[in-house]
Amino acid sequence: MSDSAAAVKATAAARRRCGWAVSELMMRYHDTEWGVPSHDDRHLFEMLILEGAQAELSWETVLRKRERYREVFDGFDAVKIAQYDARKARKLMADPGIIRNRLKIRAAVGNAQAFLAAQREFGSFDKYIWGFAKPAGAGKAARRLRRVTRTAESDAMSKDLKQRGFRFVGTTICYAFMQAVGMVNDHSLDCFRLKSA
Repeated sequence: MSDSAAAVKATAAARRRCGWAVSELMMRYHDTEWGVPSHDDRHLFEMLILEGAQAELSWETVLRKRERYREVFDGFDAVKIAQYDARKARKLMADPGIIRNRLKIRAAVGNAQAFLAAQREFGSFDKYIWGFAKPAGAGKAARRLRRVTRTAESDAMSKDLKQRGFRFVGTTICYAFMQAVGMVNDHSLDCFRLKSA
């Protein structure tokens, strides 16, 4: 490793981050993606599916499997996923590179269908889903020191998604999704990303 590469790595390691970003994989995700506002429908769909896959598991487990998910789920192309049949579901269940849970795989297919319906209704999934976010800057002055896992907004999002046929979208999953795609800024007060997210 060159001296400059070592210096960059040392600087990155010395930065104060949110307490959950401890492994190299989690630090990279935290530093480059978590909390960054996303308005790309494909990315929003990917994160919704991955957050659902995480249920009862660690986020790091999902991140370790993310590239394989992208491969076997056709780059999170909702049009293709919505057409998956029982044969494709069996193939996915046999793939050790993803979380092999029959209910989560079925939910991904059903969620793709519901996602496409929301796109048709609202013009984009982005326009629909961001309707659940607080206005920019709301709540930033009253940052919480306790760990938050749900809000009135995530409750409303969860309820509406379920009514539209989405699954694995409980309020805690919705709140984690909102954090991941930058709908809320939950970086800790001493995190270097707080002001940039």
